[in-house]
Amino acid sequence: MIGQKIALGTVQFGLDYGISNSKGKVGIKAVESILDAAHDLGINTLDTAINYGSSEEVLGIAGVGSWNVVSKLPAIPSDCKDIEGWILNQALKSLEKLKIGSLYALLLHEPQQALGKYGKLLIETLEKLKSDGLIKNIGVSIYDPSELDDLYGICPIDLLQLPLNILDRRAEQSDLIKRLSGQGCEIHVRSVFLQGLLLMKNEARPRAFDKWSFIWDQLDDWLLLNKLTRLEACLSAALSWPLVNKVILGVTSLSELQEISNATVNLNLNLKLPDTLSSSDLNLITPSLWK
Repeated sequence: MIGQKIALGTVQFGLDYGISNSKGKVGIKAVESILDAAHDLGINTLDTAINYGSSEEVLGIAGVGSWNVVSKLPAIPSDCKDIEGWILNQALKSLEKLKIGSLYALLLHEPQQALGKYGKLLIETLEKLKSDGLIKNIGVSIYDPSELDDLYGICPIDLLQLPLNILDRRAEQSDLIKRLSGQGCEIHVRSVFLQGLLLMKNEARPRAFDKWSFIWDQLDDWLLLNKLTRLEACLSAALSWPLVNKVILGVTSLSELQEISNATVNLNLNLKLPDTLSSSDLNLITPSLWK
């Protein structure tokens, strides 16, 4: 069942998020319908974060006791005097909002802090949360596989989350990710649609992205040649990577979830992407750099 390899992203449940999101934050009734339908599709994992606005509260209201919930710890404030107390308080507040007894995983949203002045205490506190049963796995959320060069061996990584999509194939080239996977680390990939940019038709794409028209032309030709829709291609590209455990997909409506479900029927998990579609241009593949 393909749903077992999908995790439901929930940033849209707490924030108006995504370059292609014209609907804004998802209402509670729609969230409840999405969760029910996702559960029926075999999806059992939710991805959220303390910094995702009201996402955790909304999920708690909807009821997520039967789900594996992954959340993320924000950056520790620079003026924090009680690191251990602050981290414990953040974790307990998340559990209270979510109305669950433990998190499947707590990820560092700013993993470079594990290398800083509070790094040792940060890691020790996470390990204590794990030994106390408040979290089941410790992990990191990164933007570039090169971040692992310093983190590996310093920070425990039971679960790794990072971007992967048709244009951004950096994860597939990382020997450290292969090593982590071989050691039992779960690999969760996000940004599969690149905030919806990869699903946009040419006429709907913001003009700021016209500078990469040579890539969009190649993508259109490749889709036509392989008789794939944009959605089918994005899903196939992520799910075909052998190391991936979960592909995180965010939706803003029940109909979007149904579209994803329908698209999984035609997936080509032996899909070979042309090297010319892969981009190393950070201004294109990193949404935080978009203007």
